[in-house]
Amino acid sequence: MPTCRRKRVLLTEPSPALLDALKNDPNREVFYLADTGEIFETYEAYAARMSFYRLKQFQCEVTGKSGLDYFQALESERHEARTMHSRFPDQLKAAVLKAVQWQVMGRLDHLVEAVYDRFKDRYYPDEKVYVEIQGEKYFARIIQVFPPKTSANIKRVPAPVASSSSTPLADEPMAIHKVAEDLKVPVKESIAMDDPAKYNYKVQILEDERQPGFGKPDKSKGKETNRGQWGGQLMDVDCSKMSRDRLAFSKSILRRFIRDCVDRDAAVASPWTVKPAIAARYGVSSIMPEEIRKGVETLKKGESDKRKKVWEEKEGPASKRQKRAAAAAENEKIMAAIAEQREREAREKAEAQQKAKEESERLAAEKKKRKPIRYPTEDLDVVLGDKEKRAGMKVKRPVPSKLAMPFGEDQDTNSAFLMSWNFIVVYGQPLHISPFTMDDFEGALRHSVIEPQCQLLAEIHATLIYILRTVPFNRHSAVISLVDHKQAKGDNDNVFGVTIEQLTEAMADVGNNWERAPLRHSEGRDGWEESLVGCLKDHANLENFPRLREVLTRLLFSPENTQEPSGSTAPSPSTSPSPLRLTTPTHPGQLYHKLPAKDRVDIIAFMCSLAVSSKAIHAHMETCEEQLTALRKEKIEVNRTKKAYLEEIAALEGELNPDAKPQTNGKTGDEDVAMHDLSDLSDVPNSDAEDVAPKQTGTRRSAAKEREAARAKAQSAKQAQADRRRLEEEVNKIERRLEGIEREFRKLLGAVRVKPLGRDRFYNRVWWFDGMGAASLIGSGGTVQYGTGRIFVQGPSEFDVEVLRRREEDVDRRRREEEGEEGMLRVGEWAVYNDVDEVREFVDWLNPKGVRELALKNTFTKWWNHIAPGMRRRAADLNANAKIPEARRSTRKHAGADILREPYMQWTNRKAINGS
Repeated sequence: MPTCRRKRVLLTEPSPALLDALKNDPNREVFYLADTGEIFETYEAYAARMSFYRLKQFQCEVTGKSGLDYFQALESERHEARTMHSRFPDQLKAAVLKAVQWQVMGRLDHLVEAVYDRFKDRYYPDEKVYVEIQGEKYFARIIQVFPPKTSANIKRVPAPVASSSSTPLADEPMAIHKVAEDLKVPVKESIAMDDPAKYNYKVQILEDERQPGFGKPDKSKGKETNRGQWGGQLMDVDCSKMSRDRLAFSKSILRRFIRDCVDRDAAVASPWTVKPAIAARYGVSSIMPEEIRKGVETLKKGESDKRKKVWEEKEGPASKRQKRAAAAAENEKIMAAIAEQREREAREKAEAQQKAKEESERLAAEKKKRKPIRYPTEDLDVVLGDKEKRAGMKVKRPVPSKLAMPFGEDQDTNSAFLMSWNFIVVYGQPLHISPFTMDDFEGALRHSVIEPQCQLLAEIHATLIYILRTVPFNRHSAVISLVDHKQAKGDNDNVFGVTIEQLTEAMADVGNNWERAPLRHSEGRDGWEESLVGCLKDHANLENFPRLREVLTRLLFSPENTQEPSGSTAPSPSTSPSPLRLTTPTHPGQLYHKLPAKDRVDIIAFMCSLAVSSKAIHAHMETCEEQLTALRKEKIEVNRTKKAYLEEIAALEGELNPDAKPQTNGKTGDEDVAMHDLSDLSDVPNSDAEDVAPKQTGTRRSAAKEREAARAKAQSAKQAQADRRRLEEEVNKIERRLEGIEREFRKLLGAVRVKPLGRDRFYNRVWWFDGMGAASLIGSGGTVQYGTGRIFVQGPSEFDVEVLRRREEDVDRRRREEEGEEGMLRVGEWAVYNDVDEVREFVDWLNPKGVRELALKNTFTKWWNHIAPGMRRRAADLNANAKIPEARRSTRKHAGADILREPYMQWTNRKAINGS
């Protein structure tokens, strides 16, 4: 059995509940481990046991190999056992097992030694052995065994030499080596009673081709012909001329055989017993004889008495213990008064020490409180004090609007809507679709008239259908799923009055050629509605698209003539007070415009989730990863160049202002002093001209040199100023390039993974989706562009809520104080900031002393020059579009005039591929 940490691995027994279920509930489902035969009630128990067996910590008990799992170790043991049993002589097995049955020996090695000594010179009929003839060993088979000629068996002994292979034994077989099977008889006595050296054996030498090493060249020439002369002959030999193959019988092989066939209880003096199945196979009795049982009990009692005696010698007899207890009691009475006095003194001393300790702890706690906290720290550990409140720090966060979300408080639809828009815009390049704003996307989803058609809707569905043609699908998976559902629910199940049979019949002839239909851009993607149904038929089922039946029913059946059609703003059929009945099969091109916006979002979200696995999207992501790596390297080089320019600018500043004094009109202080001295010399009186003439000449020369040096210094300063301006322009170019790298980095990173701007103190996630993927923050000519023009706030995740619950403080109370009851977002709930002032108030509310809010505030600061202009432009666009209907109401000529002027109707796909 495999071992783990030198202990055998025991199999798990069935629990009492399982044993009871075998009688009372035989059909109960359980978990069965076939390799070990173990049974478990729960999958968790089964998986835990299987995980334990798969650990690489088991060891093969036979070979000693380690680092195996349980099944590898078990297979190794079984392989070794098969090899060992095939090699070990079958004739010896029964005799050896009878010898070891019921033997009481502490170590297995001792048992192996005893058995080996008994059977190493004893051989049995039909056993294959080596026989030594003229110094050479030959492989032979024992034909007959002749026991020693004693008075008891002399009449049964045949002639020692026989000329044929016939068995000359009597009718009754003669027992041989019976004394050797009884290990209770000492070795010397067993030899005296049944000496193996006195046995004679009739053997037959095997043919040459059956001899070991047959066909190999022999170094001794001329011996091959001599060896061949003994093949097939019979001869009588004794044990001194015989031996066994070491691969068949040795101490190591015998030890492995015995260990594989016997077992022993863990109790003291337990006998070795042959396993029941093996005992039955080899005729070994499994019933312990009475004399052996009594002997085993005697041995057990002797071992127990020996251990008891050792314990008594160590601990002492019971009478001595009683005397010691009495003496101790008397001693306690004598020492009681002294102990009480000492205890009272010790108590007083301990109280004094406790007071001193409490005082020191109080002082240490006060000192610790006065120790300043290192910021930033955990956000929830930061509490606004009176000083921060007086400084104008906001206590309550501005409340984001839940109703301003595209689909109000329908959180599932909001999540699917945001995911779909972000996917289509981010992967606009592989999808071949131009970017569009979230407002355009929402307007297109709410487009509810058949004429004029919405180009944005057609392009979105067509591009997704094109890319889903490259994703593997199962033909008619939707029909198969609906039929399975029908068999489970019955024939009476219907949705909007349409049964599954009617729905599958209507689906049969629609969209069968969707993967080859030419949805050309130049033709307005004509037929995309039918291809959409075909795509859903092959890609969707009730498991990956639970609302598949309702959506297909609305796309393939129109309502009765007496019933009003359902618009895009109508309530869903599950909540409508008057159930909608759809009875007339209709082409999907005539019904898609009646589909509710929620169903359209579900369809597009489902198609986006499938498109993620397409090769085009994966290739685009890999390309973005490569470009990100190149951008990182470029950013390092640009920053290195910027650092070098800044160092040069600093050096030029040192040359221009060595004493950090401001300049005046481009002239230095030394030049002013020199000119002043020159004017003083020109005012000397004429009466003294003759006396000072030589001195005047020397002064003029020094003044000229100083003027020349001043002019050179001014020229140098002018050149330094020009160099500084040039370097500053280069630094400005580098700054603009770094800004471009950051924008490009955001675009590429958005295609690989979408990350929020950050999280606030309560783990609410803040999202800004603009400028990612195919969208850009700056248009041609430096104009501001936006995708959402909003800041979204999402509630904490379930893991974050669990982290908040584990805190000692009442986080919910603090959230009510700082977020407001209406501003608390549940798990995954969405809200939005539409106004720039609200976002600015939110940023002011963030506390930079917390690690999360410091990072979030820094991110807002980094992108504020793009966030704020984008929000302002969106607000301006919404105001402009809101005034247009009022101004044009008098000039309206037909119902679609205003719809054509809506922004989402004016969008065109500039990335569409010609011919597709």
